[in-house]
Amino acid sequence: MRQEDQERILTELQSRILHRITAQAAAKGPPLEEVLADSIYHELRRLKDEADGRAHREAGAFWAEARKALPRGNERAIQSLLARAIDRYSREIAGYFDERVYRTVTRAGEPVLAMLLGATSPKRLAANFPSMPQLSDNLVVQGETEHLRRLHEVGTVLLVPTHVSHMDSVITGYVVWKLGLPPFLYGAGLNLFSNPLLGYFMRNLGAYTVDRKKADPLYKEVLKEYATLTLENGYDNIFFPGGTRSRSGAVEKRLKYGLMGTGIPAYINNLKQKKNKSKVFIVPATLSYQLVLEAETLMDDFLKEVGKSRYIITDDEFSRPRRVFEFAQQVFSLDSKIFFTLGRGMDPFGNPVDDHGESLDPHGRHIDASRYVLVDGEPRELPQRDAEYTREVGERVMDAYARDNVVQATNITARAILTLLRKQNPGMDLVRLIRAGGRSEDMELLAVYREVETIMRQLRGMADRGGIRLSPTTQRGLSLIHI
Repeated sequence: MRQEDQERILTELQSRILHRITAQAAAKGPPLEEVLADSIYHELRRLKDEADGRAHREAGAFWAEARKALPRGNERAIQSLLARAIDRYSREIAGYFDERVYRTVTRAGEPVLAMLLGATSPKRLAANFPSMPQLSDNLVVQGETEHLRRLHEVGTVLLVPTHVSHMDSVITGYVVWKLGLPPFLYGAGLNLFSNPLLGYFMRNLGAYTVDRKKADPLYKEVLKEYATLTLENGYDNIFFPGGTRSRSGAVEKRLKYGLMGTGIPAYINNLKQKKNKSKVFIVPATLSYQLVLEAETLMDDFLKEVGKSRYIITDDEFSRPRRVFEFAQQVFSLDSKIFFTLGRGMDPFGNPVDDHGESLDPHGRHIDASRYVLVDGEPRELPQRDAEYTREVGERVMDAYARDNVVQATNITARAILTLLRKQNPGMDLVRLIRAGGRSEDMELLAVYREVETIMRQLRGMADRGGIRLSPTTQRGLSLIHI
């Protein structure tokens, strides 16, 4: 985001939220001191459990000052404290972006990303020197690429990919650049920047920070309003509606609609301001890997989730650079491809759109999307109505995820082995089965082959119906079975 736009957006953000809270208080909603007291409580509680550091000390000093000033503050003083809290949150979220650094990173950083994503070994690098690896060797971008470019020209895009790895942010930012589009903004978990190298890439590929440990409702409101304002100002966004990485590796079947719902208020405000490019589009995308760096930690967390022992992972393999490169060396021999599949776009209400951004009804006829938000002839937000629209969009997005998911050889093999383990260990719960590997130490290879064949026949039927995609390796395997 351009610096001049960022300052204007942050000023507008503070004004909007302060006005909204004041108006709600006047309409018998929570009084200002209650809103501020709630923020103080949540933040001091969070800081109590976090490690010390400069940011920790600065935040602690601010909220301690606010707690001390609140009891004796008049309405103007409380408004001032609220304004400072909003400004603090918004500047923490906004982060930094340098156009010159972005150009340098995208040009010079491709070989580094290729090594990380494609698991290139030092031996292979030496053999091919001075030629450097290209990310295109390991990353396949497919689907509605031209459609995405055209929607960007006529409106603002909210790209919503699946989420299975911290690498998703880096890959998605790279794909956007490779398609010749300007950098998209996206929210990345604060813990991701603990890896200096990849954190540097994310920050300069358009990331803004999201601290999922913050439970303060005011912080969440600032985050949502920031995303809304960036869309209003024509900045395309990336949002992972799964909310966090899929612990089981499965494609998301339950979404978090918070930031995905920003498309509707952004569109309404654009209509009010009579902007030329008022339209906002939701575009689903699916990432498919053979292997995921953080798989071990994610699986462990999936098993622990039954007991709700933890939710936010802050210490997985991604945060340790040495572990990243060890992973690369371990899998370099695989013909490892990452598939990034773009789906067709839709309007903020779930209607499909054509290449010109015109909304379509189920029969393919053009419709006026603005009528969805008109009240007495004027565009207006209605929370309950807009929440229902967002749920409908979520259903369309999940349909696209299932349809565009690319099944790879490792997925089939893992599924076959798990199925056999369950058959061989009836009555054993999933947690014990995965941790212990069943009662037997080995498995008959022929039985694995037969189970793989059964799964692949089922996949052929799904692929023929357009219910899933298959990688070229999987396609070749299906062809051999069919013969």
